[in-house]
Amino acid sequence: MAAVLQAERLVKAFRGTPAVDGVDLRVHAGERVALLGPNGAGKTTTLLMLLGVITPDAGAVELMGQHLPAGRSAALAQVGFAAGYLPLTERLRVREFLTMYGQLYGLAHPGPAIAEALERFRAPDLAEAMGTELSSGQRTLIGIVKATLHRPRLLVLDEPTASLDPDVALHVRMGLLKMCDELGTALLVTSHNMLEVERLCERVVFLSRGRVVADGPPASVVATFGRADLEEAFLHVAGLSGSAVVGAQETDRPA
Repeated sequence: MAAVLQAERLVKAFRGTPAVDGVDLRVHAGERVALLGPNGAGKTTTLLMLLGVITPDAGAVELMGQHLPAGRSAALAQVGFAAGYLPLTERLRVREFLTMYGQLYGLAHPGPAIAEALERFRAPDLAEAMGTELSSGQRTLIGIVKATLHRPRLLVLDEPTASLDPDVALHVRMGLLKMCDELGTALLVTSHNMLEVERLCERVVFLSRGRVVADGPPASVVATFGRADLEEAFLHVAGLSGSAVVGAQETDRPA
């Protein structure tokens, strides 16, 4: 299966303090991967390097077959990104907002793509709502809809269901699974909701102090740390020092 994202030995330091220290990551078409770790583990810095927002001090990123930073524009045309903290334009209706982004994504006639994406996440009733009328959860939902309009080969989601009601989160999860299965979209998710991760992702990558300390299916990673579930594994990683965690590193990493 082709890799849509490959990162090798990524290193980034700020004012002499390492934030990311030798991270390797590969994501294949259709694969659903969670990037996990406690606050300060290096998740955000890693994501920013993977998307070409910041340049690593060392290492290399290949996104959609393009080497960053030179091929960033061509690569990002095939990537979607959504996060609950990204704003929506309040003075536009949802359909107008999505039309604007559909055109930015290069869709000559975004109407069918908008209808398809809204239906995928069971949100067609929001199409005519003004941005000012949306709750925080609805804003998050429309942000995810927006990120999928152009059928990206890689969808990157930062805390995608953090502000969603359980029923809406279920619709989002089912819509994402359908995209991955039917379109071959790869998914890279960061989240602190371990139950959501277990339901959505087939592989988890744990970071601690800027290093990968476990990489594999959720059940395998849980067993690696001798815990009952992924939440306990997360708490275990959060409580360990960097050197102690490295000793427990998962060795059966996907090629």
